[in-house]
Amino acid sequence: MGRINLRQVSKSFGGVAVIPELDLDIGEGEFVVFVGPSGCGKSTLLRLIAGLEDMSGGTIKIDGEDVTSQPPAKRGLSMVFQSYALYPHMSVYGNIAFPLKMAGDDKATIDKKVQDAARILNLTDYLDRKPRQLSGGQRQRVAIGRAIVREPRAFLFDEPLSNLDAALRVAMRLEITELHHQLGTTMIYVTHDQTEAMTMADRIVVLNKGRIEQVGSPLDLYRKPANLFVAGFIGSPKMNLVSGAEAAKLGAATVGVRPEHMAVSRESGLWQGTIGIAEHLGSDTFLHVRTEGAGPMTARVSGEMGLTHGETVWLSPAPDKVHRFDQAGLSL
Repeated sequence: MGRINLRQVSKSFGGVAVIPELDLDIGEGEFVVFVGPSGCGKSTLLRLIAGLEDMSGGTIKIDGEDVTSQPPAKRGLSMVFQSYALYPHMSVYGNIAFPLKMAGDDKATIDKKVQDAARILNLTDYLDRKPRQLSGGQRQRVAIGRAIVREPRAFLFDEPLSNLDAALRVAMRLEITELHHQLGTTMIYVTHDQTEAMTMADRIVVLNKGRIEQVGSPLDLYRKPANLFVAGFIGSPKMNLVSGAEAAKLGAATVGVRPEHMAVSRESGLWQGTIGIAEHLGSDTFLHVRTEGAGPMTARVSGEMGLTHGETVWLSPAPDKVHRFDQAGLSL
């Protein structure tokens, strides 16, 4: 259950193609994350799968069944939105039970499914409360509970954590990941936050202007970015990218080096520079260095190194960790 296959799927608004033709296969039980900058088409692609947008071309199959012309209710999918979309006058129990009541399930079945979902989501003690009496994280769990009780073929999440503060985002990220392990149901998750993508996904789909730039596991994308776009998007802090004469010395039109693969010395190295900002985070320090010739660069060093603003340092990339790209921006 939950295999999703897209073939030559496209979407245009007027004469503008926001999703050029693309193919994508999502396996049963996979946690797949669509990631990319704002306006890259990730939410539109999710809505095409859900049936909330009409396609301009192509086909979508779920478990081998062509659902291209089927309405959302017939596709067997549950969607969780950025806004919780809870009914304020209903209790938590009533909100979770609502889709089951609409489907005509009997009272005993509804109660069992609601209680089971509440137990999975740690909402048992809150079933009598109204949404206004809950925190943001609890409200999002109620929205997820409402999706769970439908026992869908796949869950679709459209930036569900965007309205939460930083601490809650981390907590909910862990909860959704654990939920996937418990249920084993296919999940497609949309986010612009590459940290969420890296920590949650079995596979990541990197989108740019509606096109798929690369599909792979988080470590595949991190270690072997297919092009400059993926190299610059995946990883935090971002990969250092150097072009021109300095890149030519290393045998490419552009070279990339991740901050953690940059050796820092007070004595010698490939690029000399001056520390601008030193972000001390305890175990690590991120040095933002203005180099001569290679431009601004970021290096990740031990928090014990003790380097500060204004110091002169030398940077050298680890030889086996240099990413090389050709004139077209493709990985060599």
